Amino acid sequence: MAQILTSRQAEELHKALIAYLSANNLTSTASALRAELNIGEDVFDPNAAKKYEGLLEKKWTSVVRLQKKIMDLESRNSILQSELDSATPTSRQNKDPVAWLPRSPARHTLQSHRQPITCVAFHPIFSVLASGSEDQTIKIWDWELGELERTVKGHTKAVLDVDFGGPRGKTLLASCSSDLTIKLWDPSDEYKNIRTLPGHDHSVSAVRFVPSGPDSTSGNLLVSASRDKTLRIWDVTTGYCVKTLRGHAEWVRDVCPSIDGKFILSGGDDWTGRLWDVSIPNPEPKVSLIGHEHVVLCCTIAPPAAYTHLATMAGIKKPPATSTVEFMATGSRDKTIRLWDARGTCIKTLVGHDNWVRGLVFHPGGKFLISVSDDKTLRCWDLTQEGRCVKTIGDAHGHFVQCIRWAPPVIKGATVNGTDGQNGEQNGTPKKAGGAGPGGETQIRCVIATGSVDLNVRIFAN
Repeated sequence: MAQILTSRQAEELHKALIAYLSANNLTSTASALRAELNIGEDVFDPNAAKKYEGLLEKKWTSVVRLQKKIMDLESRNSILQSELDSATPTSRQNKDPVAWLPRSPARHTLQSHRQPITCVAFHPIFSVLASGSEDQTIKIWDWELGELERTVKGHTKAVLDVDFGGPRGKTLLASCSSDLTIKLWDPSDEYKNIRTLPGHDHSVSAVRFVPSGPDSTSGNLLVSASRDKTLRIWDVTTGYCVKTLRGHAEWVRDVCPSIDGKFILSGGDDWTGRLWDVSIPNPEPKVSLIGHEHVVLCCTIAPPAAYTHLATMAGIKKPPATSTVEFMATGSRDKTIRLWDARGTCIKTLVGHDNWVRGLVFHPGGKFLISVSDDKTLRCWDLTQEGRCVKTIGDAHGHFVQCIRWAPPVIKGATVNGTDGQNGEQNGTPKKAGGAGPGGETQIRCVIATGSVDLNVRIFAN
């Protein structure tokens, strides 16, 4: 056997062994060891052995203690390595938010609802998130701290959707419910219910503030989608329904306004998506999106940042510079996501989810589309790679994931009144509504919220 110890270390060990055996009255064993090692009494007498008596035990207990310390340090090292692994890509992504994608685990898991969560929405300026639930309540959270701020009550049945937005310089919260009503709440007055909008004849599935365009004088319109097969456009200031859109043959599940407020995309139980031009007095479906093989549960309009990649997929050399609804996406119970152009042509079908597709958001940077589903996953589709699924968070939630929102951008160097009519990408609220004036520079905020039947709201952030 190869010698590990030096001759001096070996000599020390031998003496310690002899001293240990002698001290424990194992004299014959000690004598036998002395004889084998040729260590006589003249070399190692009883007086010299005294100082070696406890040495072996001390060394032994030191080894055990060090082994435990090593195990603790290895465990700590493993945790730090894991944190480093998750931090390194994020630090790169911090420099380039365009490339940021959510990753597990979530930064916060927000728990308070007593029934499945149906919807989430970000405040356009503050770190505030609203969530709605089948428990008839709306919860207001500080998503940065992961804390519940208040519970808003007023609806008498399940809350199906929420959205922040509103007239120039005044952020409101809108909610809609199975109780057939839409309610407006004032965040600046402790979320007091300032208006109730009755008019729909069945459950109101979705509600969005309509952004005001640069040539518009107001940002006080709201659009709602209902099981009564209609969409309604409301004047937030008066509470009156100013337009009723009829065209869907069944329940209208979702609605998404364009960033200039001139167009509205909807999807429903008639398996179609419909694009409406609401800038004309009597809006009719401008385009019908036909191709899904089941109910269309969610829809969204692509931001201009995504046009280049989607144009490539569509076989178009140069995307239009002025259009606000050149491309759209819909998600369905047929488990697929379809990408469409403005003519209603399906340019790509994204297959990968194993259950109903419940929610869609385009990455504000334009490179990705993110989806959630009843298969409990969150998936990221790369539009620069023909819509390939490049990331799946398999443990996004413990049950069906019902909703997803991307936080609106940070406005830098802007004043605190007025609006420029741009929406917070796919948040559906004006970028500067109620908070930022002209001259503000927008910066992508890498924060996503999801809600689930598992009663949890999750915040994915860099």
